Amino acid sequence: MTTHAPDAQPNRLIHESSPYLLQHAYNPVDWYPWGEEALSRAQAEQKPILVSIGYAACHWCHVMERESFEHEQIAQMMNERFVCIKVDREERPDVDQVYMDAIHAMGLGGGWPLNVFLTPEAKPFYGGTYFPPRNWFELLQQVSNAYASAEHRPELDKSAEDFARVLRANDLEKYGAQTVGVSVSRRELQMLLQNLEKRFDTQLGGTGQAPKFPMPVIWRFLLRAHALTDNHAALQQTQLTLREMAWGGIYDQIGGGFARYSVDEQWLVPHFEKMLYDNGQLLSLYAEAYQLTQDELYRDVVEQTVAWARRELMSPEGGFYSSLDADSEGEEGKFYVFTLDELREALGDEAPLAADYYRCTAEGNWEHGRNILHRRHSDADFAQTHQLTPGVVAELLQGWRERLLAYRSQRVRPGLDDKILTGWNALMLRGLVDAYRAFHQPEYLQLALQNAEFIENNLRRAHGGLWRTTKNGRATIPAFLEDYALLIDAYTALYEATFAERWLQRARELTEYVLQNFADPAEPHFFYTDATGEALIARKKELFDNVIPGSNSVMAHNLLRLGTLLDVPAWREQAAAMLALVQDMAVKEPQHLAGWASLYLSLLFPLAEVAIAGPAAEQLRQELSRHPLPNAVLTGAAMESNLPLLQGRFQPERSLIYVCYNHACQQPVASATEALAQLRAAWQAAQREV
Repeated sequence: MTTHAPDAQPNRLIHESSPYLLQHAYNPVDWYPWGEEALSRAQAEQKPILVSIGYAACHWCHVMERESFEHEQIAQMMNERFVCIKVDREERPDVDQVYMDAIHAMGLGGGWPLNVFLTPEAKPFYGGTYFPPRNWFELLQQVSNAYASAEHRPELDKSAEDFARVLRANDLEKYGAQTVGVSVSRRELQMLLQNLEKRFDTQLGGTGQAPKFPMPVIWRFLLRAHALTDNHAALQQTQLTLREMAWGGIYDQIGGGFARYSVDEQWLVPHFEKMLYDNGQLLSLYAEAYQLTQDELYRDVVEQTVAWARRELMSPEGGFYSSLDADSEGEEGKFYVFTLDELREALGDEAPLAADYYRCTAEGNWEHGRNILHRRHSDADFAQTHQLTPGVVAELLQGWRERLLAYRSQRVRPGLDDKILTGWNALMLRGLVDAYRAFHQPEYLQLALQNAEFIENNLRRAHGGLWRTTKNGRATIPAFLEDYALLIDAYTALYEATFAERWLQRARELTEYVLQNFADPAEPHFFYTDATGEALIARKKELFDNVIPGSNSVMAHNLLRLGTLLDVPAWREQAAAMLALVQDMAVKEPQHLAGWASLYLSLLFPLAEVAIAGPAAEQLRQELSRHPLPNAVLTGAAMESNLPLLQGRFQPERSLIYVCYNHACQQPVASATEALAQLRAAWQAAQREV
């Protein structure tokens, strides 16, 4: 991050709460935050707008700030010829979404920093990502001269209008979606899986080539596909990927938690920033994989990642901050890497053994003779190679991690983005709930409940909606569909892990808010922005899954699950209608629509309604939850309940589990083992039928 001169005067960003905007508050650029003041000035002065979008943990955003936005001559040109707006993409994903789509419409590659030139009416006509200072200065000259030219401005205005028209086009029509009834089949599912398998890196895990992102939505789909269809290729590729990520440099071997992505195919060299949204989802993924395989590596990853999130991202009140920067002291990754001498200093006589475990050498595998710690062996193989018992290796590892963590903690820490985002907290909340269900560690549930209470106390709007972000007790920006969808999902999971009906009721209230304020009367998918929020030049819908699952696919799952738990047939029907519109795309390009692929599974196989009634409901829930329940909703109570799936089922003298499908129930049973047998039998029968 750039440090400003002692006599530097702040710009308008000094009044913002976003850490990213505050990083630019002492730039000589006359930055505005996104809002009416900047847009009105552009219209009044008929100046083009430069909107520059990034986020606090973005390495190249820091580089461009240091090279260009701190440069007096460049800043002078920006101030004289443009109205300059800075946007935190994490606070305003709606703005980022519109102008990223514009860049793609121009045939350019996207990324951050995203720099887009707009007309005074906020319509885009040119842009790009990172520019070196000389190129940036020349581009500013060319764009401003062209816009001031009587000859060229009409062309730019027409181009901007054309791009705006493209942005307003119906996203479903743009991708050739057709309105047809949902029709799922085993044959089509096989096509979907085959199309996804074409993307597998069967040697190193993941999909495609470098850079490699974790993409938990893909691997969670494949875990479910294996559980429901016995597709061993799906499980094999998922296990390979989870192992390679956990062994690689993308995973912090000392402190826990995953970096945003790996720049190479081997998962060795990370882009060192750590994001809350990745780690919340990866908790869910590794917890679910443990339920299916009982692989202790997955337990270790979950334990260490929860510890990292609690230690480094959790606020005193129970919210989770957004991210840790890639940089410290102006260098990417400096906080995380070790020279061999530093390893010796920290570990003494045990350093040679630790160096072998973490593949640390004098030459290093990173800049300046430093090492990104990673491994290429299981603990059992390491023990055998060095003639140690597994217990001794586990003891050594714990000691190494503690001492290396203490050694590392003396360094200058990466910057912390301390804003708290609703959707990202929902992902961590869901991750903690899934970890609790898999391992039954009370700490995980305690953290989840503390986080849920924080969200309720700090991010709930008075009229029933949500805020997107809060910092220092101040909540701002109306929430987006992502926030609602992910929080509904997390609250539904929290209900299933506790049977506390409060969370199910909140999920219902938020769903009803979405139906009222995000719906499109013309078709079943939802808009990304609230009808009561700010209107941009286009109101978009998010169809595709990315590093965060697409908000419409999450919302479709919510409607199916809540429609089943609360017996609202119209919600289940809408979920099916939402899938029908993207089904063809999901089959052809499942790597971009894995959330929809999971919904496909839920509609292809019978969705189990599992109800537990009686005084031992909590104990039976715990026993069931330790196992994968890939296509089931779970409800229960230790007393009378008015929930549809529980009505008339409570008996004070005994506890029973009811496994039902579309309200048709099998013989109630008294043990989790019997209920699991009924579920497996139903899934096996479905495999033969579909």
